[in-house]
Amino acid sequence: MSTSLRLGVAEFRARPGRALLPGVALVVGVACLLAALVLSDALSRSVDEGAPLTPSAVGHVVDVQPSEYGSDTVEANRPKLDDALVTRLSAVGRAVPVQEVRADLLDAGGRAGEHRAEVHVQQPDLVRWPLAEGKAPAAGNEVAVDKITAYERGLKPGDKINLAAADGRPFEVTVSGVMKKGGIDSRPILVAGPDLARKLDPRSETQAVWVIGGARDAVASAAGPAYLVRDPAPDADKVGNDLTFILLPFSVLALATAVFVAAATFRAVYAQRQRQTALLRCIGAQRGPLVRRSLFEALLTGALAGVGGALLGGPTAWLLARTFDVTGVSALFGAVQLSPELLPSLGYVILGVVVAAVLSVMAAVRPAINAARVSPLAALREAENEVPPKSVRRLRLVFGLLFTAGAALLALVAIAAEGTSGAPLAVTFSAIAAVTGLFWILGPVTVPFIARLFGKIGGTQWKLAGAEVRRMPQRSASVALPLLLASSMVTFFLVVLGGAQDMADTFANEERPDATVVDAGERPLPAIPAQPEVAASVVLHKAENGSGVDPEQFKAWLKAQNVSGGEQLTAGTALVPPHWQDRPFIESDGKQYKIVGTLPGSVTGYATIIGGLTSGPAEQVLVALKPGADQAQFRANLQAALPNNPTVVVRTDADERAEADRYMHLGTVLMMVLLGLSVAVAVTGIGTALTISVQERRKELALRRALGVTRGGLQGGVIAEAIMLALVGVIGGGVLGFAYAEVAILSTGIDMSLPGLKVVLPLVIGAVAVVVLAVLAAFGPSRGASRIRPAAGLASG
Repeated sequence: MSTSLRLGVAEFRARPGRALLPGVALVVGVACLLAALVLSDALSRSVDEGAPLTPSAVGHVVDVQPSEYGSDTVEANRPKLDDALVTRLSAVGRAVPVQEVRADLLDAGGRAGEHRAEVHVQQPDLVRWPLAEGKAPAAGNEVAVDKITAYERGLKPGDKINLAAADGRPFEVTVSGVMKKGGIDSRPILVAGPDLARKLDPRSETQAVWVIGGARDAVASAAGPAYLVRDPAPDADKVGNDLTFILLPFSVLALATAVFVAAATFRAVYAQRQRQTALLRCIGAQRGPLVRRSLFEALLTGALAGVGGALLGGPTAWLLARTFDVTGVSALFGAVQLSPELLPSLGYVILGVVVAAVLSVMAAVRPAINAARVSPLAALREAENEVPPKSVRRLRLVFGLLFTAGAALLALVAIAAEGTSGAPLAVTFSAIAAVTGLFWILGPVTVPFIARLFGKIGGTQWKLAGAEVRRMPQRSASVALPLLLASSMVTFFLVVLGGAQDMADTFANEERPDATVVDAGERPLPAIPAQPEVAASVVLHKAENGSGVDPEQFKAWLKAQNVSGGEQLTAGTALVPPHWQDRPFIESDGKQYKIVGTLPGSVTGYATIIGGLTSGPAEQVLVALKPGADQAQFRANLQAALPNNPTVVVRTDADERAEADRYMHLGTVLMMVLLGLSVAVAVTGIGTALTISVQERRKELALRRALGVTRGGLQGGVIAEAIMLALVGVIGGGVLGFAYAEVAILSTGIDMSLPGLKVVLPLVIGAVAVVVLAVLAAFGPSRGASRIRPAAGLASG
């Protein structure tokens, strides 16, 4: 065994705890990586297992030839997958159209939902959709439902549900099975036979035509040159590993944070044993073997950390899966009740070990080389603090100020170049330069300065914690940097998402009807009974190029809605959205209508309003409610007055806001949870730094005990130091993230304002969570400090 290996093994035997300490962050980082991979596998498996299959009997699939890029062929002139094509193909073999219709699935109250169900037509002998339980629909009154609809409604095979027929009348069907597929974002998906599909919607959409039997040339000849004949593709609708790329970037970010923490810990560990290194140098040890010893230790530490991270990857994935299920994120991907493997596969374990070992060696290279370069005489001196030479401090100040000035200049360039493709690049490089200058190069100055501010607002424990941060500024900066980066990213994305939500709220606050009454399946509306909450209403009748209205009713509704622009509307005239205001007239049903004004597109759904054309069926009713009227109560009263029309739905202004808020909330939750992985990794750096700090300060802590400080007092001091480091990272990162969110918003050129107090509460909750994690990370070091006996501790010095 070489000298390097013997030294490394000896270090592990003598101080296994100190040798393994840098691997703590890597354990959490590898756990995040494997959790992302295992959860992605579970998510992909949940989505792919429900993908439609092509029965083995199908020999050919006929589809329309794809349009050439840049082709100006209008959709109406494109070939159709129609009955004529099916008839021609039937002369060669059995031709089965793959069709889809739309239907209204009624809820427990007998009303249609906002989103219509997607109904796939399935022949009884050609099963296309795999089932999780039950059987494929065979009879004309049976359907299979998707797994998310079954989960949310508590359905199982044999249960009854209500659907609306094409004429809007409700009828009951039996759930024959539950599909393995889930509807994206909880949109219902059903499978039904051809007869039931025609009853639900006679206007089917053909996606392809299957041909059973016949030669390829005969099928192609029967179809014609406008159609494409191909072989069935069994995996065409599977997503494969595509979903991995959603979670993987965040786990890679957590791993990068772990490398930062591990490097800082290696540096502290090597500094702690510098006397040993100096003695080895004095007796003839060369730098090369000492560096190789350190890297060998790092390799062993990384390998063991990889095993630990692999064992934690499954439980971490399970916790993330439960979080996604509870918050509704899983349903966005068409999955529910994800079941990731608690024990990763052997391949993932090997991956975790290799990744952790490589990253551990990478993190240890620079600290190991720097430790071996220290001269023996300098290393043998007692060093109570980290004070670099004056020349180093001067050089650090110069480079730090240069990077900071460059960051400010790039931020100004990004704002000046608003709306261009170069603005985001300028913001990105400006942020990198700011972090490099302020918290990496100038970190030993910036971090103690922030800590000094906190030290002034607390008692003795706070002052002592601040003194420790100033005693070891380089180590404190190295510990705070990963947490600062993670906090700044969380703050940045939260503020940007909050600004986007405010912009969505501004759009939702545009002039729009208080309520809109429509049929979910675009059927003609019945006569809408009067309701006490209504101030005015107007019926929109279907027309060729717009909607026809009674001019007087429409003007009365505009007045009640406080919308101007329709004063000149009369029979034979029209109102248009602003982008059509330059036209002199519009045509509809073979007649010209003079344009006499414009209306905001949000008021009428960007439809043209034609005065006096009321012969068509009623397609919408726009409602203006009385001041103070409850929109939800209006909806309930109106639907109760239309018991025989279950497909009539009421869309209110509040619904628009609620829908936008829901998507923003899901995006925020997803971003916070995934970026929270990096925060969790960064917090482990506080625990490892405090462990080393307690080991170094045994004499000081023992002296405090001898002077009468209680065990609780020592524990409180260590915990105060953890809280201070956490607050430095959270506050510094929060300010940096907020500032660059402002720069990013200004550089986009979009009219987006900074969010108000709505983002403050999530940020405060996140900061409290980080502080709690820091306290938990400090529990072990604080317990170790409280157990130091005065006599033993003083003797160790």
